[in-house]
Amino acid sequence: MVESQLRTNTVTHPGVLAAFIELPRERFVPAGLHDSAYVDEDIQLKPGRFLMEPMVLARLVQLAAVGPKDKALVLGAATGYAAAAVALLAQSVAAVEADRQLADQARANLAALNLNNVTVFEGPHEQGFKPGAPYDVILLDGAAAEIPRTVSEQLAEGGRLVAVLRAGGALVGQATVMTRQGKTLGRRSVFDAGTPYLPGFAPAPGFVF
Repeated sequence: MVESQLRTNTVTHPGVLAAFIELPRERFVPAGLHDSAYVDEDIQLKPGRFLMEPMVLARLVQLAAVGPKDKALVLGAATGYAAAAVALLAQSVAAVEADRQLADQARANLAALNLNNVTVFEGPHEQGFKPGAPYDVILLDGAAAEIPRTVSEQLAEGGRLVAVLRAGGALVGQATVMTRQGKTLGRRSVFDAGTPYLPGFAPAPGFVF
């Protein structure tokens, strides 16, 4: 996976590559999907929830420029894979998961890997986790139609927020990094991605006449 999917798609940061080499991706998918754990596509964990495509996630983590002193927030912990990848690079990670079953799986997976710098909290993804704010890094483990102020305001000065933005229900989104400079949130789109929406970040349904 690292050689054929990540290195060939501009993932070059040594720490990011080491994290994805270290993590046993098969641990984070249902037992019946272990043989497909390393395919270059999103893997459905349960209806409406997916394990993000490895290349997309790795590039987002690289864009976030996670450092060893950073405090990170991962929204949509699912089974814990993205939080684990960030945890191998950051000082601490708060991971928010709205689904109790997935949150329990994430806690078990992270504990089994002795990743003690991650804490999983149950709650709405779109609310972030204000008690731990501000964060140097915020990563959405899924696409978003937009980033609500509730989340963006939890980003620290100089912090980086990375997400796939799919405005208006577009089939393909843009992997984007946002950077906090004072009251301004700069935005830079980097590559295309068809990542599924993260619950809580899908576009509001429109009116049908």
